[in-house]
Parts: sequence; C-alpha cells; structure tokens
Amino acid sequence: MIEDKNQQRTPLSSLGEFALIDHLTKNFKIQQKTTVKGIGDDAAVLSFGDKKVVVSTDLLVEGVHFDLSYMPLKHLGYKAVMVNLSDVYAMNAMATQITVSIAVSNRFPLEALEELYAGIEAAANIYNIDVVGGDTTSSTSGLLISVTAIGKVNKDDVVFRKGAKPNDLLVVTGDLGGAYMGLQVLEREKEVFKVNPNNQPDLDKYTYIIERQLKPEARKDIVKLLKDLKVKPTSMIDISDGLSSEIIHLCKHSDVGCDLYENKIPLDPQVISTCEEFNIDSTTIALNGGEDYELLMTISQKDFPKIKANPNLTVIGYMTEKNAGMHLVTRADEKIPLKAQGWNSLSDSE
Repeated sequence: MIEDKNQQRTPLSSLGEFALIDHLTKNFKIQQKTTVKGIGDDAAVLSFGDKKVVVSTDLLVEGVHFDLSYMPLKHLGYKAVMVNLSDVYAMNAMATQITVSIAVSNRFPLEALEELYAGIEAAANIYNIDVVGGDTTSSTSGLLISVTAIGKVNKDDVVFRKGAKPNDLLVVTGDLGGAYMGLQVLEREKEVFKVNPNNQPDLDKYTYIIERQLKPEARKDIVKLLKDLKVKPTSMIDISDGLSSEIIHLCKHSDVGCDLYENKIPLDPQVISTCEEFNIDSTTIALNGGEDYELLMTISQKDFPKIKANPNLTVIGYMTEKNAGMHLVTRADEKIPLKAQGWNSLSDSE
C-alpha cells in the first residue's frame, strides 16, 4: 500500500489520554434509553429494569488476530465490534452498549486511530448500540483492541449453550467457510506482493469471501427472526472457532451427542470454487475454519414447520443420546467422530 507523503500526521503525544478519548469519541451519539450515562465518568450507568443483562468481552491482538498489511483499520474497528455483538446475539439477546479499549504503539499517528474509530462508529450506528466507555494505553507490541459488549434479554428468552435434548434439530444460519478462505486468498496475495510489490492483485472473483474475513456481520437479524417465528432455540452458540468446535461445545454443555450431515452443510459457491483452486476440502474448511460469526442452535422438532422454508436457517443434523457420541455423517454415509480442530490462538503450531 503506497503511503501519501502529504497526508497529515498528528502525533498522539500532542493530545494526551483524555483529549484523545474526547477527540475519537466526540461523534458518538446516545441511542438507547437504557444508557443513563455514557462516556465521561468513572463508569457507564445503564438501567434495564426486569431485563437480564448479558456481557461479553473479546481481545484482538495485532499479529495474532489480524494483519494490518491487508486489514484496513476502518474494517478492523468494525470487525472488533462484530466479534462481540455476535456473542450477545448467541444468547438470544439484543446488544445495547459497548466499551472499547486499545493499547497502541507510537508508530500509529492520530489519523490511523481515527480510521479505527470510524469503523467502530459505523458499527455502532448500523447496529444501534452506544459506545459508553473504554481505555487507551501505550503498547510496545503494536495494536491491541478489547471490546466489551452489553445486551439485554427478557429472562424467559435467554438461550444458553446447555439445553439441547436428544432428537433436537441442529440448525445453522447463513453459510460457512467463507471467512477462512478469504483469509487464504489475502495471505497468498500478501506473499505475491512481497516478491513483486508492483503486482496488484485481482480480487474481483473473491469479493464475497474477502468481505466475510474483513467485514463480517453479526446476526442481529436472527434474534428478531426467531422471535417473529415464535421459535426459542434449546441451545445456541456463535461460530467463531469452526463448526466442529462449536458443536462439541453444545454437546458437552448439554450432555448429548450429535449426527452432523456433511451434505447439509451450507457452502457458498465462491467457497467451493476457491477450495478447489487451493486444493482444500470444503467440508474440512467449514468444520474447522472459524470466524464466520454465524449462529449455531438446536431447536425442538415441533418447531421444524416454522423454520423449514426460511432461507436464513439450514438444518444440518440432529442431537442424539450422549453415549451415541458426536459424529460427521459423510456423503458416503460413513460416521466419523467429530474433533475440535478449529483455530486456537494459544497454539504454538500453524
């Protein structure tokens, strides 16, 4: 990426911590009645009455969770919010507020952080949430972003990872594997660029999967859809670490087994064609890729008529007795034990 030498660069030291917070958050508007006090005090004050409050936090670290050589800062800000909202929606709750904390090294000027916060602001506006606080500090190892999301849900509507019963249907939203394959394309083009910096990649045929990686969308729409359909899942989780890992979480928390059908896993045509290009098995990618931020849920069979015609929801299997185990049923009708091979940020291996 060519840097504009005429672009203004304001050193962060010219502002100081509090002036920096004021500058970056001056455009955030209060949109929720539940926000009594947002940024500007020792803590945010929220009022929820008889609602259940849900809170989730995620930390994104440069060089571990993102690579700024192909992740624009505005997209990174947006994605950091999505990662957290997805956890709230996985509780069948609606997100209402977030806090944002960053640790940043002196290689980032003010303008870079403005881009990051523009992405956060865009996410807040689109998803109707308030940014109510956070922290900034210095870093000796690049950029770190921590977002905490807060949401509300009626006590009778909250859905946990536990609660699935044998014979419940296993249902997933959207399609899987796109974010991982988008990352593979970006990593490949980065290596090409290192060899020949004059080479500009043609990414037109990868638009969907690159967007799934750089600008994922949390499934707020599913929470409303389920309510409109009068369907309350028996258990739910978001897909951040790969389908197999999340299924295993649901099974272990609910004390059940599962049969997942390979031929039912929803895949976008762009995922299939890119897997063929990379000579990678598309089922393996759907099972282990991660970062799709779709929702995985179990629902009672009696609710099947309510969801069967909905294009947002795909039945991919069903839950079994615990002693039956957790299996992938292949296209050849073989049963293979499910393993959690999703991405592990603490792993030493690639």
